[in-house]
Amino acid sequence: MPSPPRPAPPAGLAIIAMGVSGSGKSTLGALLAQRLDCLFLEGDDFHDAQAVAKMSAGQPLDDGDRWPWLDRLGLAVGEAVASGGRVVAACSALKRDYRERLRRAIAAPTRFVLLDAGHDELLRRLTLRSGHYMPATLLDSQLATLERPGADEAVLTVDAAAPPERLCDLAQVWLEADARQIGGAARASGH
Repeated sequence: MPSPPRPAPPAGLAIIAMGVSGSGKSTLGALLAQRLDCLFLEGDDFHDAQAVAKMSAGQPLDDGDRWPWLDRLGLAVGEAVASGGRVVAACSALKRDYRERLRRAIAAPTRFVLLDAGHDELLRRLTLRSGHYMPATLLDSQLATLERPGADEAVLTVDAAAPPERLCDLAQVWLEADARQIGGAARASGH
């Protein structure tokens, strides 16, 4: 007897791979988007030239730098959800206020996957990475800014040291379980 079909994540859904620089959010985001056959948006592409120059010079961004960036990314994700259903994006989303701002801008169900790694592993990755404007010297400021998601947020936390394929599997299983839960709640309420 064939197994029942796996529930897919809802069609109108934004999934944000989040974490500090070097955590692997772009790698996971692109892989997950490929698996879900949907658009992937790289959050770094939405920084303005001044923010990129500031980071390149080793200066951390502040909220004034991040708000317009989050608004641009959130708007693009929201438009992608409205026109294409699901979308995956990579974004540091370090503070709860940032995640809330993204949710408001997206205006669709939004789930986050936090890639969590220790300082030494992150520093190793950033030191080995080439061709990116974010210097390893900004790692400590990002870790200091990171507000771990609360239990009331729709966030899956994964160990960034795991292979990307494994992280993608974990995210997909979590999203499928979330879809079952949403489907069950909708059936219970008669919708």
